[in-house]
Amino acid sequence: MSIFDQTGGSVAVLGVDVGGTAIKAVLVDDAGTVLETRSRPTPRRGPSVVPEVLDAVGDLAEELPSGRVGVAVPGIVDERRGVGVFSENLGWRDVPFADLLADRLGRPVAFTHDVRAGALAENLLGGGRGARTMLFVPIGTGIASALVTDGHVHDGDGYAGELGHVDVGHGEPCLCGSTGCLEAVASAAAIARRYTALTGGEVSGAVDVARRVEAGEPEAVRVWEEAVSGLVTALAWTASVLAPEVVVVGGGLSGADRLLLEPLARGLSARLTFQREPRLVRATLGGLAGCRGAALAAHRRAR
Repeated sequence: MSIFDQTGGSVAVLGVDVGGTAIKAVLVDDAGTVLETRSRPTPRRGPSVVPEVLDAVGDLAEELPSGRVGVAVPGIVDERRGVGVFSENLGWRDVPFADLLADRLGRPVAFTHDVRAGALAENLLGGGRGARTMLFVPIGTGIASALVTDGHVHDGDGYAGELGHVDVGHGEPCLCGSTGCLEAVASAAAIARRYTALTGGEVSGAVDVARRVEAGEPEAVRVWEEAVSGLVTALAWTASVLAPEVVVVGGGLSGADRLLLEPLARGLSARLTFQREPRLVRATLGGLAGCRGAALAAHRRAR
């Protein structure tokens, strides 16, 4: 059955995900099958970043002709107004993206948030497929989350999902200005940074630390266990409040697979008592989750 067009017509849909390092796009058919993909570097933060993003989306729309377009961006996103409220990494505030993109492309554009788009895609097409209540937790440079219930993503007027900025008790400073944030101890960037601070040795990233954990290096194990402990704390109270059936772990750190998911599941099981214990699974859509979710948002807007 088609998840995009159940009226019988065939409509190509373009989904674009504006990430911190790359702008990714997919063209999908009316069954959600990926037909083509594109990727290009994200413009650097600065006064010209918004016009350059608009131009990049316009170029992708010309390269991949479609009947509908959805665009996802990071930061705080007000989907109802179509406004990118704030992005620390890319440096914009209160940008009316939906209107600007509609003018650039000459048609309405579905405008959404990158993590919420990824959550929708993972729920309908990926690791959380079939789950009525699902929490999506991508762990990369930062940590975010999105809750899907009965096929709808909770947005909290653009402010929901900041799991990376809850205090899990470690006391370290965070770039947001607070201390103890999950992101400051358990993101991929934090794991690499904390390993280097502990040992003085440079690593290429959290994946490199994971290899050292597998080899039994004590310092790597310590950093890894502290990251897992922070994640367990955050997911334990999330399970108590939201009771998701499934937690889908995505982002670059999900590449560690069992090295991350198995101790996380054990820790969560030990922490919970009567609460529903969520099933932990790895995301399956990889780096295309955001743009595939943007395509889904475009379909929903057209209904």
